Amino acid sequence: MIYRIEETTSTNDDARDAKYRHGDIVWAERQTAGRGQRGHSWTSPEGQNLTFSLVLEPRFLPVGKQFLLSEAVALALTDTFAQAGIETRIKWTNDIYAGNRKLVGILIEHSYSGPTLARTVVGIGINVNQKEFDPALPNPVSMAVAAGRAFDRSEVLETFRKRLETRYAQLERGDADALQRDYRERMYGLGEQRTFRHPDGTPFEAVIEGVRPSGELLLRHVGGPLREYLFKEVEFVVK
Repeated sequence: MIYRIEETTSTNDDARDAKYRHGDIVWAERQTAGRGQRGHSWTSPEGQNLTFSLVLEPRFLPVGKQFLLSEAVALALTDTFAQAGIETRIKWTNDIYAGNRKLVGILIEHSYSGPTLARTVVGIGINVNQKEFDPALPNPVSMAVAAGRAFDRSEVLETFRKRLETRYAQLERGDADALQRDYRERMYGLGEQRTFRHPDGTPFEAVIEGVRPSGELLLRHVGGPLREYLFKEVEFVVK
């Protein structure tokens, strides 16, 4: 079911309500306290974009492999944009880029039941028809700007829902290799020397080699060894 509401603080907050079950989507026109990754806020002009949260109950998925769910969601989004004629890449961990510009932000929040996931809320913000952006934002883009035409937001959401069904089915049947392969192939900056930043702000250069099912980014330091980094241990800097 898709539940469409006019205004809320955050669709991720709403989607925590037990009345929403696996596969339900909460779509809001306005969020007064939308959240992004690393504590950032997410704002969107009314009637132009998609801001929604998806409820999933992946009770079969071990906690140590939870990033595979993130991969399935990100791949479903890239599948959706490919159908619209827009080539996209996945910037670790969950942003979707068209060229060097951010098209989608994703915020995934899990709850657990022992060794497996119990319930997951996936918050997604897609820039659909917006053409003017806050100049304070570093590199935004929309589907309309990337493709040169407007899109029906309901159709975009329905396409994503169908593409996610396919990717989620891969996850359910344990086809992790296919998810990992496709995610790696669509990684933004794969095989390229890029700038990263430690939590204290110190930058370093490294080449992206891939990602673990548990979410660690694999980086080969310039002139150094291959190392693994968790999300909070390093930030991918886009120039």
